[in-house]
Amino acid sequence: MAVTDFPYQAFEEPDQGPSTASQVSLRDRLVPPMPGSALWGWIGPIIVAVFGAVLRFTRLGTPHSVVFDETYYAKDSWAIAKYGVERQFVDGADKLMLSGNANIFKTCQQVDQCANYVVHPPLGKWLIGLGEMIFGLDPFGWRFATALIGSLSILILARVARRMTRSTLLGCLAGFLLSLDGLHFVLSRTALLDIFVMFWVLAGFACLVVDRDRTRERLAVWRESREDVDEFGPSLGLRPWRLAAGLCLGAAVASKWTAVFFIIGFLLLTIFWDFGARRAVGLRRPYAGAFARDVTPAAGWVAVVPGLVYVLSFTGWFLSDKGYGRNWAEATSGGNPLHFVFSSLHSWFTYQFQVLSFHEGLDATHPYQSQPWQWPLLLRPVAFFYESPKNCGASSCSWAVLGTGTPAIWFGAVAALIAMIAWYVSTRDWRAGAVLLAYAAGWLPWFYFAIVNHRTMFLFYALPMVPFMVLAIVLACGLMIGRGDARPARRVVGTVFAGGFVLLALVNFWWLYPILSAQIVPYDVWHARMLFPSWI
Repeated sequence: MAVTDFPYQAFEEPDQGPSTASQVSLRDRLVPPMPGSALWGWIGPIIVAVFGAVLRFTRLGTPHSVVFDETYYAKDSWAIAKYGVERQFVDGADKLMLSGNANIFKTCQQVDQCANYVVHPPLGKWLIGLGEMIFGLDPFGWRFATALIGSLSILILARVARRMTRSTLLGCLAGFLLSLDGLHFVLSRTALLDIFVMFWVLAGFACLVVDRDRTRERLAVWRESREDVDEFGPSLGLRPWRLAAGLCLGAAVASKWTAVFFIIGFLLLTIFWDFGARRAVGLRRPYAGAFARDVTPAAGWVAVVPGLVYVLSFTGWFLSDKGYGRNWAEATSGGNPLHFVFSSLHSWFTYQFQVLSFHEGLDATHPYQSQPWQWPLLLRPVAFFYESPKNCGASSCSWAVLGTGTPAIWFGAVAALIAMIAWYVSTRDWRAGAVLLAYAAGWLPWFYFAIVNHRTMFLFYALPMVPFMVLAIVLACGLMIGRGDARPARRVVGTVFAGGFVLLALVNFWWLYPILSAQIVPYDVWHARMLFPSWI
């Protein structure tokens, strides 16, 4: 199979005609063979991921400053790495860190008086803190984990796109486009939590795609080995890739609560895939079979497992007497383990409800806040960092980090998502449906918070949507290029259009690079890159 083959795959595979059925096995219809060399299926994505990593790690410690909300996460992560929980820090802690002084925490007569009230789960801060422990409490140290995770997400996207399209070329294209997205680039170089949410959501999605293939393979083998089958089909037992998806989605929620919407969306997605798989093998009652054999295990792996991971991420809080709201004295006063467990859980749930109230009531104004309907067109990015340095070789200079996406990619994604809607409506191709559902899970819930709660929101909340925007673009490119047996002229035209778009994205990223990576440039150079007045 050529690297640009792009087999169409409906959500529910229709019965094939006699001539086709004699040539193609049920297994190959349900799970089209992977293309070319398995080795190149890894080498290509790894090369693309290394390219993205070089971009992200180059000058990672620049600016040598505390950028935007790093003022919270760099210090909270250091506290978690040292104490297992967040601690209150002294005034001027940012300056102390930048000068190389790691003694930034208050000392209190009672340990719980120094506990710090925080509103995000700890897993992302554990990862940031690991980088700080290895490389030190400095900008490179607290940005190391985000750069590494951002680079690994490029590899995962390339691999899952390859699996979805059965094309090594299109898989590498997906990773390449993600490496060129400005918002992904900036958040890979800033110690915020959103890059971890994006990574774990993408990893969970990738695991579910592998689970889809493995499940269809097992059903095909089961069906081909039997003349007569029952109307429900088999129970599929343990599905390790679905378990892995649950662990990844739990890690996403343990980084930031917003990932919970992806859990709901992906649970529906994997159940729909089970419906389609049982119908595709010719079961008489595929939906009843899926409800009887698949739905309950799916809820366990994709909903219950993430909940357990979320609770376990607070292990440092449970084992410490220094956490906010821990009420350690009460938990240890009963003299028996059962009292400790129930008292600790009571304190923990009380804390969680306080956090929920905070998020529901967060409506303070911010100069760079935006609404979710503005995000697809990048109408209000976030200035993460801006200074006007002197003696820069020009009359006026700018030193900036602008948290914005690459317009060519984001605007192209709008067109591609519209194409995905049309494609899904006309063919029920499962890939279009998966991309649309994942994008909706990351975007539509924010409308509720914007309209009902008037919540303060920022463009970078959209980061978990970016891999699915890229997948939409890559699927659209696959449609333009066409199948391997399409007319050569059509494939040439499609390749030219797809290649032209990729070149445009590359040039667009290069144009924006100085204001994404904190390069000191003349003010006019900075201003020329402000696409809209709202970018300033």
